[in-house]
Amino acid sequence: MTIRLATGAFAACAALLCGGAHAQSAIYKCVDAQGRVEFTDVSKAGCKSLDLPGSYPAPVRRGGASSRQGSASAPIASPANFPRVDGAAQKARDDDRRGILSEELRAEEKKLADLKAGYNGGEPERQGNEKNYAKYQERVASMKEDIARAERNIEALRREMSNIR
Repeated sequence: MTIRLATGAFAACAALLCGGAHAQSAIYKCVDAQGRVEFTDVSKAGCKSLDLPGSYPAPVRRGGASSRQGSASAPIASPANFPRVDGAAQKARDDDRRGILSEELRAEEKKLADLKAGYNGGEPERQGNEKNYAKYQERVASMKEDIARAERNIEALRREMSNIR
């Protein structure tokens, strides 16, 4: 029985892989009066064509609504119904983002200060469980890596904050 399942799974994978070589049709998203969403390859009234990676655009029908909209030869950068954000909303989003990044920056700077205080210029105090000097050196190296990581995080947060308009 497991052999049949494995063979069936192999056949299904092979069919999917071979199916990718054939031409793909357009996919439409349809929403009915009750709000139910249906995805289909048949265009109906009230359906919108989806632009999916790897799929081909819907065929242009002559004399239909799509031919009245203009030439289909040049692709449009963004769809006409693409949601736009007004300037005030974007400014509010940027302010929120700046506040979040500022909080993260303060937390990372505090963490760096604590790490540097514990590092003590490369000679932190030995702990009781570090009777072996190699363990102490391992902890010091780990602390040094943590400090370097915190410094890189601070640099990245500052760079990210400078990118906000």
